[in-house]
Amino acid sequence: MPLSKNQKEKIAALLEKKIENKLKRYARETSSMPFLVRLVQDGEKVAAYSFIHSIATSLGMSIYEDVSKIIAEETADECFTKYDIGGVISKEQKSVIDEIMRRLRNGERQVNHDEEIQMVLKSSAKDGRAQKEGKQADFYMLRDKQEHYFEIKTVKPNIDVFAKSKAKLLEWVARRRKLIRVYLAFPYNPYHPQPYERFTEQGMVERGKEFLIGSEYWDFLGGENTFKELLWLFDSVGKKFKQRIQEKIREVAQEKMES
Repeated sequence: MPLSKNQKEKIAALLEKKIENKLKRYARETSSMPFLVRLVQDGEKVAAYSFIHSIATSLGMSIYEDVSKIIAEETADECFTKYDIGGVISKEQKSVIDEIMRRLRNGERQVNHDEEIQMVLKSSAKDGRAQKEGKQADFYMLRDKQEHYFEIKTVKPNIDVFAKSKAKLLEWVARRRKLIRVYLAFPYNPYHPQPYERFTEQGMVERGKEFLIGSEYWDFLGGENTFKELLWLFDSVGKKFKQRIQEKIREVAQEKMES
């Protein structure tokens, strides 16, 4: 199902607000990057890079959470960003999860999302205790009576991030004490058109079930071709601001980065 006019307008407005704020409020914090300037041999380009990097940082991961909510809210019964899962985790649940993680790390078991979920659900939840860490999902939606929880991460995490995210997904199941859907999601594939193959991922998460990348994620939320329409929207907003962004870059670059 294609994005509705209302969804497109909301996403475009969100992007425009982010860029508008950056153009109005940007002030370069760094005036000296002595090593990079000497390597690049161009203080203007380094200054321009500083501004572009600032735009990327201001968008951050939260932009993907907000866009996810806009896309899902028309078909979901409810959806929230920064969702507090709550619940408690027992010693036995924690022990089962730790054992799953240990065996995955050591290559003693093949990743099997459905089996791992059942192992957590079968463990006793008696005497569970509240834990402050790991109880917040970046995005949550309830659709067709099924709860979906998402951890949205940067696209090139190290192995520790993969492991921590995997453990967190299993802990979410323990907290809810019932069959829920949990996912690690990447907003895009940095290796496109090649498949995502990063050594840190190997053997830790199951693709397609608990690990969604790019179009897998966006099309799951909004239907077929959602990812393509989303790219078109970003492109459209980029073209609208192209001249102003280039003018800002030239303005920033006039004051060369000191070497």
